[in-house]
Amino acid sequence: MNKLLLLLVSVFFTSAVDLKPCQVKKGDLNKDVEMVTTKGTMIIRLSDSTPLHRDNFIKLVNQHYYDGILFHRVMNQFMVQAGDPKSKTAKPGEALGQGSPGYAVPAEIKPDLLFHKKGALAAARTPDEINPTKESNGSQFYLVHGRVYSEEDLNQVEGRLNGYKIPAAHREVYKTLGGTPSLDTKYTVFGEVIKGIEVIDSIAAVATGDRNRPVEDVKIIRATLIKRQ
Repeated sequence: MNKLLLLLVSVFFTSAVDLKPCQVKKGDLNKDVEMVTTKGTMIIRLSDSTPLHRDNFIKLVNQHYYDGILFHRVMNQFMVQAGDPKSKTAKPGEALGQGSPGYAVPAEIKPDLLFHKKGALAAARTPDEINPTKESNGSQFYLVHGRVYSEEDLNQVEGRLNGYKIPAAHREVYKTLGGTPSLDTKYTVFGEVIKGIEVIDSIAAVATGDRNRPVEDVKIIRATLIKRQ
């Protein structure tokens, strides 16, 4: 199965997200997210260039929405995905990936600025066939694991990006740090792991079963806002 399709969550969104100003405090916009998992702790910085996704993620973190949620889909050298609220009470082997808070977030896809380097935070979504505007699931996200690409590899990927040219600076990142350039232009990237990127390696290395769900649960213990260092 095409790896891209494995990011697509099978839910129908009822409406685009409506973020009222009172839902996100101004002071929270200058904070990072500390995500404590059973595989270690990561610090995530949200992008001000994607304010709808930033504010929605902050809102959910403040509501403790992600506390207890599983990384329900893990693909080594590709990505690790979480955010399905149904995973909090899921039984072993239960199919996951269809949950959401009941709304979508309008796409904020800016590949020249925010791209799928290793450690990037991006939003999962349904396929173009039922979601031509590429709206994001209200809560499901993935962290890029990826791999290192050669110049030839990148040229081949670029040929499948419908005319999009991978910037030279991004190419250097893909050739050193790595990532998943095939996802550029297709999903909204709205942040990145700035500390604890090795935790993604640990999550990506776990054994998985059906639907790429980890055999042993990998859980977000808590996600909280912290002061930027």
